[in-house]
Amino acid sequence: MKFALITAILLSSIGMAQAASAEKGQSLVEKGNCASCHGAGLNAPILPAYPKLAGQHSDYLYYALKAYKVGNGNAQYGRNNAVMGSQVQAFSDADMHDIAAYISSLPGNFVIKK
Repeated sequence: MKFALITAILLSSIGMAQAASAEKGQSLVEKGNCASCHGAGLNAPILPAYPKLAGQHSDYLYYALKAYKVGNGNAQYGRNNAVMGSQVQAFSDADMHDIAAYISSLPGNFVIKK
């Protein structure tokens, strides 16, 4: 009985989770001036070392942002880049989900070789 009650509560709370907002993500991307490195539409980096972001999967983008926030604090999970590390420190988890939702909604030009 207890298991059924807990399961029902958990399943009912799934719908209550707030979805990521691409609109809020857009304002955060503009505020962070991401285009200054990643280029117009986040799809034309100013240097070849910077990645194209537009159209990338939102889960990948979120976890990349999260890894930059962790930095060298976790060698298994963190990413080491001084610029990105400082850029993401002010963002909450919800902010990073919003940013990822916005960037993934942009048209990208990734090429899939078959």
